[in-house]
Amino acid sequence: MLDNYRLQFITHYNQIYSYIDSARIALEGGCRWIQLRMKDAEEGLLEETAVIVQKMCKEYGATFIIDDNVFLAKKIKADGVHLGKNDMPIAEARNILGEDFIIGGTVNSFEDILFNIETATPNYFGCGPFRFTSTKKNLASILGYESYQGIINKMRDKNISIPLVAIGGICKDDISCLLVCGVNGIALSGSVLNADDPIKEMRDIVNVFKQYDRE
Repeated sequence: MLDNYRLQFITHYNQIYSYIDSARIALEGGCRWIQLRMKDAEEGLLEETAVIVQKMCKEYGATFIIDDNVFLAKKIKADGVHLGKNDMPIAEARNILGEDFIIGGTVNSFEDILFNIETATPNYFGCGPFRFTSTKKNLASILGYESYQGIINKMRDKNISIPLVAIGGICKDDISCLLVCGVNGIALSGSVLNADDPIKEMRDIVNVFKQYDRE
């Protein structure tokens, strides 16, 4: 169910690329997990974009996740949904979607993890932010390498095996050190889209994972 989760791309836009462009760039660069994130988008535009990106993901054999919108994920049969701390509770989303959908949840601390698993178990956690990022409003407390290591150690002590994906301002040069800290995956956005050659940047990031796995 969680194939491809280790390297996730979250859609964004800039003066050159649209949300759809950003998904295409990530897919062409070798990423096989796309989360469509369009905060404050009108519902019709969001659905229209989701259908297009979902089709692209199917063509590349990629996992397609929708941010926040549980009902849209169910309507178009996306692979899953990612829920922020202020979104629908994971237990409620699971009741609506059933067991066949992937559900991810945002956390900022080990306490957040414990709170989430009291009532339902997500398929993965998106944990961050690693550093400041302009792609998200109302940013939570910044985490560094030591904070991730601490969270991972506490999860191991409590036998919590839910995958933890680091997110928030992460660049290519951060990935190896974060993986050494014990995080299971990495989510990226702006660092890819704003690169001089975004497709090459994503390919280079894919190669970072391949190199890490060989070592």
